[in-house]
Amino acid sequence: MPSIKSALRGFAIAGLLALAGCSTRGAVRDDGQWAATAPMESPQAPSVDGAIYHDAQNMELFSDPRAHRVGDILTIVLQESTQASKKATTSTSKNDSVALAAPTLLGQAATLAGLPASSALNGKNSFDGAGSSSQSNQLTGQITVTVSRRLSNGNLVVRGEKLLTINQGQELIRIAGIVRPQDILPDNSIASTRVADARISYTGRGSLADANTQGWLARFFNSKWMPF
Repeated sequence: MPSIKSALRGFAIAGLLALAGCSTRGAVRDDGQWAATAPMESPQAPSVDGAIYHDAQNMELFSDPRAHRVGDILTIVLQESTQASKKATTSTSKNDSVALAAPTLLGQAATLAGLPASSALNGKNSFDGAGSSSQSNQLTGQITVTVSRRLSNGNLVVRGEKLLTINQGQELIRIAGIVRPQDILPDNSIASTRVADARISYTGRGSLADANTQGWLARFFNSKWMPF
């Protein structure tokens, strides 16, 4: 019936559009994994006017200005540069040769149906294979993070993100890891190469990111599920 065929065709088109919409939608942000945990504010006694310094101002004249407490901020200088190269070559060759002379009988070579009874076997096989792979990545810049936890050994757990909205696109930089207070420079900064268990994420969303992303059907044909 035409009406049933039209309805089935409409359902199929709606399903394809839903799959396309799911494929182009940006990834859901897991803010709980990256956002810094704000320290709990402890109740403070009311300050007394008339003094030169107040406890609420938290002025530490002789302390190190580098981050060392939960809630302090720290600047991480991104200096990520990786290069990898791999090359493999394999070559094998094998030759086999077997010759069996015809037996002699009374000084005469034995024959079979008038043909010499000698035989010979020859075999040859070879294999040549080669492959190479190279990759290079570089990320530079700065991002200021917050100390979310202080470990028992004094190391600091830091995490933070930076979201840039430029024209029709967004750039999101996230970083989390563990730093040693000894590695923090006097200007309260540290190189990203000094961050342990570092998790650095740099993603983009918007029109430019969508233009550089394959469609869901193209990804299927390039995936491991494609049998050809």
